[in-house]
Amino acid sequence: MTIQNPTRPTMSASSGGNRLSPQARFRRRAAISDLLVVIAWVSGPVAASLYLASGGLADVKDAGSFFTALGIVTGLIGTDFILLMLVLAARVPAIDRAVGHDRAIALHRQLGKPALYLILAHAALLLIGYGMASGFNPIAEIGPMLTLPDMITAVVGTALLIAVVVTSLVAVRRKFPYEFWHVIHLLSYAAVLFALPHQLSIGGTLAAGTVQRVYWIGLYVIAIGAIVIFRFAVPLFKSWAHDIRVQRVEWIAPDVASIHLTGRDLRALGAGGGQFVIWRFWTAGTWWHSHPISLSALPTDRHARITVRVLGRGTRRLISVKPGTRVSFAGPYGIFTDAARTSPKLAIVAAGIGITPARALLEGSELARGEATVLVRSSTDDETFLWTEMRKLAEARGAQLFAMVGPRARNSWMSQHDAARGVTLRSIFPDLSRSDLYVCGPEAWAQAVVADARAAGLPDHQIHLESFEL
Repeated sequence: MTIQNPTRPTMSASSGGNRLSPQARFRRRAAISDLLVVIAWVSGPVAASLYLASGGLADVKDAGSFFTALGIVTGLIGTDFILLMLVLAARVPAIDRAVGHDRAIALHRQLGKPALYLILAHAALLLIGYGMASGFNPIAEIGPMLTLPDMITAVVGTALLIAVVVTSLVAVRRKFPYEFWHVIHLLSYAAVLFALPHQLSIGGTLAAGTVQRVYWIGLYVIAIGAIVIFRFAVPLFKSWAHDIRVQRVEWIAPDVASIHLTGRDLRALGAGGGQFVIWRFWTAGTWWHSHPISLSALPTDRHARITVRVLGRGTRRLISVKPGTRVSFAGPYGIFTDAARTSPKLAIVAAGIGITPARALLEGSELARGEATVLVRSSTDDETFLWTEMRKLAEARGAQLFAMVGPRARNSWMSQHDAARGVTLRSIFPDLSRSDLYVCGPEAWAQAVVADARAAGLPDHQIHLESFEL
């Protein structure tokens, strides 16, 4: 099955009512995203300046006290970054709606290495400062420092933070199963809790009557409160309220199955086409592992569906769950949805199991006939998951659908046959410049599509990527 040269669809305007225009929504999201980045990076220097303004400079009298003060400053900035990382990873609905889960996590990761380096510098500078002040060398100062109140817990917290950052590196992360990495990453919560007593007892940052007391108490309350509320309390309440259970498991291809779920008032979840949900299936082999999986169809009042491909032991256990299994969840998340559109046309490119959010996106988008074009891609006929559904949905929505099957061409995301006969992104999507392009599939393949779109002149704000990375 190969692509035929597409004809140019009839142009028509989407109905928008009194809602903000796509361009206005994009400008608002961009402004909020920029503001979030500025707040994140500026907050560290603000925390340091509050310490200095509250008398920190008065303690600097010699070289030893200078290194000690510098160590305190680096510790404050590093701790500030860590707390902000918790807020960004807490899945706060306002942040997710404004900038999207992916962008929030990207900023979370950007803060990770600086936070670790600052905490390590904090420990090293304090050793130097205390050592110079007492006349001992820094190495000899390690023992006396460990006898300070809550210092042992601070060392444990630092070790946990190192483990989290190191295992988050892409090159390291790929060497471990997702389940192992997920458990290790949860240690970031423990790292903060271990470090807190140290800051309270000897950090001096919560001294009564100072502005920094208000700042740090507020930041800890926001960070810990966001985790408790949005990672635990809200998901528990929503899971109880909607009472989701497995209805049946439907095998649609080798190692690929759709899990049909039933529950109460599922339409009230407000899930948009293209969003994902964090699922937890309560069986002996799956309860300890949460799975971020996109909806493969829009929920109805009583029914929802996800489609899963076996990628490891965790997903193999997942598609073996029995009907009646209780399911808890968090979400929905993400702005891989129609709400992120900035242009009158919709272009979708999906490969492999990436068909799942793409199908739901097409189902949930506000479209006039002729406004959407969809390309589905697979290497073999065995990987044409949900293609029949996508074809029927495209017909119902008045969208053009093209299929591309065959081994991938060298240095291309296309099949060898279509690349050889000169098919291009623009020949598939002749209105590409007036379209928002949604790409979903394996990481390397999806990045190749994005690179092709950028080379064709499509600006980044019209490109939306949902990659499936092992």
